[in-house]
Amino acid sequence: MSQTYLHRMGDGRRVGMTRDKIRADIEEGVKTANEKGGVPGLTDDETEQLLEIFLDPARVVSVAPEDLVVMSTDVGPNTIDRNYSEFGGVGVPIGTVAANMVSERAFGLDCVMNTQGGNIKDFSVNAMQAQQEIEALLLNSIAPLIYVGMPNFGSYYKPDGPFDNVGDMIAAGKIDEGLKIYEEMVLPVQEDMESMAAVAAAVGADGVNLDTVAAGGDAEFLASLKATKTVKEKTGLSVLMNMANQFVLGMHGELKYDGQVLGNMKPHQQVIVCEKAGADIFGPVVNTNTKKSVAWNLARTVTIIKECSRVSKIPVHPNMGMGVCGSPMAEVPPIDAISRCTKAIVEIGKADGF
Repeated sequence: MSQTYLHRMGDGRRVGMTRDKIRADIEEGVKTANEKGGVPGLTDDETEQLLEIFLDPARVVSVAPEDLVVMSTDVGPNTIDRNYSEFGGVGVPIGTVAANMVSERAFGLDCVMNTQGGNIKDFSVNAMQAQQEIEALLLNSIAPLIYVGMPNFGSYYKPDGPFDNVGDMIAAGKIDEGLKIYEEMVLPVQEDMESMAAVAAAVGADGVNLDTVAAGGDAEFLASLKATKTVKEKTGLSVLMNMANQFVLGMHGELKYDGQVLGNMKPHQQVIVCEKAGADIFGPVVNTNTKKSVAWNLARTVTIIKECSRVSKIPVHPNMGMGVCGSPMAEVPPIDAISRCTKAIVEIGKADGF
């Protein structure tokens, strides 16, 4: 009887898999990335290396010391002091500054971070509090401080924002009117990102993390690229561009940056326009298929990230968390799956960090 290895599905369920089944899922995941992602497949040696990572009997696997990478973050320290689904936190009753100090001093995180609610649209009402926390963090930490905000076009729609919902308008057949509003949204979202960066820079932040970029489609990506260019020119802050999807949803379809159509861009194409805008670190995403195994999802992810790393001239920090880059869709992803994903993405995908 063939030996069974305990692994995971994309939704986090434990499953028993034989060596042959793991290999078959890896090969299918690579093929999917090759055919649908438009990237080269893995070599035979790389496929075998990925298989060995899954056959390792240890619950937690890791890279060799010389292959250690840095860890940037969007909400890492908030998993200590918060306790709701977006952060998957454990709800320890301490404040943001203390949580960041624990992350730096106890857990060895390579940056500290600050965010007020996440959405950039809400930043103006929290700006003074954010500055106070940034100042306190700078006085109590050594690692670079990154301020995190999400462009999040959805928060600009009525009733929370001033714009009619473009998706609803297009679905109702009001295509021209919807696309016009969609184009109009670029400037105010861009200006809000620029304002956030200026406020953070004024009290000494080291960088900004534009997180979940293009969740609202190609106009949101365009706003983020334009804001990045301005932020670099006016503040000199480092900019991390972290994506929301493995392809840019072409809500408009004709929006361009530097002559390149943004809709349907894959990670190896996204990183190039982010470089041109001035981004310092690029965070690609490959979405997890919850009906497939982690072996399938990770094989597809590694194949896509490998090509992104190959063409990139800036550090590549794949977004690793619930439901992306091979990770199961769970608020606190299981360490057996996460450690295999990170090891493979570093060793085979050639990522520079996470």
